[in-house]
This record gives sequence, C-alpha cells and structure tokens, in this order.
Amino acid sequence: MTIALYTWGTPNGKKASIMLEEVGLSYTVHPINIMKDEQFAPDFLRISPNNKIPAIVDTETGQAIMESGAILLYLAEKTGQLLPEGAARWDALQWLMWQMGGFGPMLGQAHHFHRFNPGKYAYPEERYLKEAARLYGVLDTHLADRAFIAGTYSVADVAAFPWAARHEWHGIDLETFPNVKRWYTAIAAREAVQRGYNVPSPQPIPGV
Repeated sequence: MTIALYTWGTPNGKKASIMLEEVGLSYTVHPINIMKDEQFAPDFLRISPNNKIPAIVDTETGQAIMESGAILLYLAEKTGQLLPEGAARWDALQWLMWQMGGFGPMLGQAHHFHRFNPGKYAYPEERYLKEAARLYGVLDTHLADRAFIAGTYSVADVAAFPWAARHEWHGIDLETFPNVKRWYTAIAAREAVQRGYNVPSPQPIPGV
C-alpha cells in the first residue's frame, strides 16, 4: 500500500479520500473518531501535530502530511494529476486557497451556529449564513463560463465539493445558484467521488 490515510467523515476528510480515489493510489484507511477525541492520541499527534484530520503517511517515503490542502497538493505532485500547468496551475491554486481560507472555514462556522445551535446565538448565526450565501454566490458567478473551477477538473474542485455537499446545513438551496448546481451534479456523478465520499463509512452524497 502506498498511502496511509487517517480520516473521519467530515468535508475535509472527504477531500483526501476523494483525491486518493481520483488519482488511483492504493491506500489504507485508519478512522480517527473525532467524537471520541481520538485525534489527541499521541500516535496520531506524531503524524498531525495540530490534532486535525485528515493526515496521510506515504509509506514509500515515510513522509507525513497534515492539512487537507497540503495533502491534495502532495498527491497531485506525486501522481502528476489534477494540477494543471502554466496559468491554469495558478488558477487552480488560487481557488484551492479560496476554499481553504473561506469556503471551508466560513461554512464550518455556519455548521456550528445554524446546524447545531439554531436560534441560540442570533448574531453569529445570521453573520455566517450571510457569508455562506455570499461565498456560494462567488462560486456561482465564477462557474458561469466554465465547467469546473479552474476550467478543467482539478484539486480546486476536489477541495470545494465536500463542503458544497453540505449545502442544506448552510441554509442554501442550490436552485438559487444554478451554476453551482450544475457543477455539483457533474462532480457527484463521478465514480471516484462516490467511492471517496463513502470513506471511512458509507454516506450518500446529498441530492444525488
């Protein structure tokens, strides 16, 4: 086996498993149950010092990588897949950073306040629901003239898709964002995405 994957069923975790399926690398799955604080175990902290999933170990080289964006880039460079060259490379990278800096963290806050604490904290719930809608709007506008985020399917799509899969948690109706819906439907139909989304346990892709 090439890659040891330490993960759980979160959007960030699904990025790594979808990427592994897309690039065709063999891997073993090591579930880290974050509901039981297994991410704080000393053995896992040696791999991921920030006690977050996902993390990987390349068993061919011994290289350990934490942070989902870094994992996607490592796997892309290792296999020569899903990261285009030239100007398109920078397009993919800037949108990967957009996901890492906004579309992930802000939607995570929407999860916390709107999904798990509805009506409990009015100001932050409203703030993050508005920010979620703004970010979906940014993506919808960007996708108006292209099939995928960087033109061709890339790490940027792999990073954003698992977060978009929780659109209902964000108070988002994809009918309001038709370009995002088209993009989302196309990615959800990919066999590699379907396999990766079911790691570490079976979980249907919403809306499919």
